[in-house]
Amino acid sequence: MSPPAPNKRLLSLDVFRGATIAAMILVNNPVDWDYAYSQLRHANWNGWTFTDMIFPFFLFIIGVSGTFSLTRRKERGETDTYLLFQITRRSVILFALGLVLTSFPHYQFSNIRIPGVLQRIALCYFFTAWISLKSSVRMQACWTVALLLVYSLMLEFIPVPGVGGGVLEVGKDFASYIDSILLKNHLWSNETPWDPEGIVSTIPAIASTLFGTLTGHWLRSSRTMERKVFGMLVSGLCLIALGRFFGLWLPINKGLWTSSYSIFMAGWALVCFTLFYWVIDLKGYNRWSKGLAIYGMNPIAAYTLSILLDKLLRGIRWKDPDGHYVRLKFYLFDHVFSPVAGPRDASLLYSISFVLVVFVVVYIMYRKRWFLKI
Repeated sequence: MSPPAPNKRLLSLDVFRGATIAAMILVNNPVDWDYAYSQLRHANWNGWTFTDMIFPFFLFIIGVSGTFSLTRRKERGETDTYLLFQITRRSVILFALGLVLTSFPHYQFSNIRIPGVLQRIALCYFFTAWISLKSSVRMQACWTVALLLVYSLMLEFIPVPGVGGGVLEVGKDFASYIDSILLKNHLWSNETPWDPEGIVSTIPAIASTLFGTLTGHWLRSSRTMERKVFGMLVSGLCLIALGRFFGLWLPINKGLWTSSYSIFMAGWALVCFTLFYWVIDLKGYNRWSKGLAIYGMNPIAAYTLSILLDKLLRGIRWKDPDGHYVRLKFYLFDHVFSPVAGPRDASLLYSISFVLVVFVVVYIMYRKRWFLKI
């Protein structure tokens, strides 16, 4: 089958994005982490779960869509100067939105958490877009390898005062050491000088995004769709194998976003996206995917709404007859979900309901053609 037009919107990418953001909302919203199934929680440290796959998948998607967007805009005649301004503007807005959502509704600037999910997305988008705009495809591949190699060498050989080099325990690694110096009192937890979206660990996260960028170039090529599927599938399987092999030296670890983790998850993202691409764009089986596509067309709105809704459910509270505060979130769990299932299944039902509620709002936005674009 001949390839689609290079600038044609890929439905499979929207669906894959929608599935990823829905999964992100699902795992972010259990009633209590103690009730969540193990695959719906992050790995304690080394290793991975289903939850650990979601963030790198989203960065991979940003890389793919970024390639299509930047190339299309350059073909329209937009100058590099204008594009760089737009890239910077969008990154700043995303970063600021992350800070607002993290702190809402109590803005305590003395200890506000500076890193975060949207903040990392902003940084990865910023650097990846600049690299894409200013370098060839070959150089983008070189950047990917260089970032992963440099980060690995930093973790392995730069000594941490009082600890030494190559120690990858919580709070004792080089990335945590830098975070504790530059982000003191502005980390995920004040008890441990470590942040899952810290400064140094953003380096391999940029590489995760560049894997998507390179995939975007492959998709825009003149190759047949069958050839594209074969190439992406083989590349994905090779990256999975390489990540596992690399993990023998540097463990697969989402908290540190180790280079082995970046490679391993890029492989899985490529394999999963290839399946969506094969089913939806090549075979044309897409009726089942409309709901996910709607989610995928408004990902920032869906994510923002999920954060605000969770904080609203936690924030609404009242006193029971015994004088104890009851939060709406836990009241719903105790009176709606717990009566029909055990704690773990009830927590899962709550999370699924949360995803569906967010979808209703996103669907209304879709019908009204309201899309949050930054």
